[in-house]
Amino acid sequence: MNRILGVLAVAGVVLGTVAGYAVAAEEGEGGTPHYPIMHPTEEDWSFAGPFGTYDRVQLQRGLKVYKEVCSACHSMELVAFRTLSDLGYSEAQIKALAAEYTVTDGPNADGDMFDRPAIPSDHFPSPYANSAAAAASNNGAAPPDFSLIAKARGVTRGFPTFVFDIFTQYAEGGPDYIHSLLTGYDHVPPANLQIAEGTHYNPFFIGGPSLAMAKPLSDGQVTYDDGSPETVDQYARDVSAFLMWAAEPHMEARKKTGFSVLVFLVIFAGLVYATKRRVWSNVAH
Repeated sequence: MNRILGVLAVAGVVLGTVAGYAVAAEEGEGGTPHYPIMHPTEEDWSFAGPFGTYDRVQLQRGLKVYKEVCSACHSMELVAFRTLSDLGYSEAQIKALAAEYTVTDGPNADGDMFDRPAIPSDHFPSPYANSAAAAASNNGAAPPDFSLIAKARGVTRGFPTFVFDIFTQYAEGGPDYIHSLLTGYDHVPPANLQIAEGTHYNPFFIGGPSLAMAKPLSDGQVTYDDGSPETVDQYARDVSAFLMWAAEPHMEARKKTGFSVLVFLVIFAGLVYATKRRVWSNVAH
């Protein structure tokens, strides 16, 4: 009993120390500051949980936000136009959307590269000729590709939250982070925080107190045809959901397969148990 009490006391001291460090980091009280300054808020997504599915209408709105705002700086070079059929677009609509972009192809018969309108088998191109040109146009920081950004970005959730995430199947850290980042530009930086010239304060940014990207969204910037609110919050939600689909387009099939496997395992376990009972029923114990 004394040993158990001793272990519990040590665990309490450790957890108390960790909590103290977390509070100190959030309040900026000495030591090296930790980022993000504010943790992303957990949003309500249609695709959350083991039975979640994508909202196709929301994904179409998110595509529109990406196309009219984000694509000016960010590419999605791993996403083909033809995959937009998963969002409910027809072949003719996909061809028309792809044709709005220009891609470099070749060489031709003369050995030269040439530009042409994109076709459904092409991928979303970069707005810049190369990474050096991208960096030169954005204060030395090349905008990241958005193909996998919703899976590549996210804030690590500490103890004990990550334990509960195992049971709740929380996998929306990327969309939560993107949404919070896009809506976090209006926060006022603390008086003692130094913001580098040419950068913009955002307490949700995981790389530091500020980032090179200016506030990309504003109310009324993108027109929705379905009557959805044309606000920064709605734009951020829609494009975050779209980027989650871009990063994991087969999520729904994966969840259905996982559920089928679990059902099979339960039935199989029942059959094995029934077989065991029958085989050993006449054996003396």
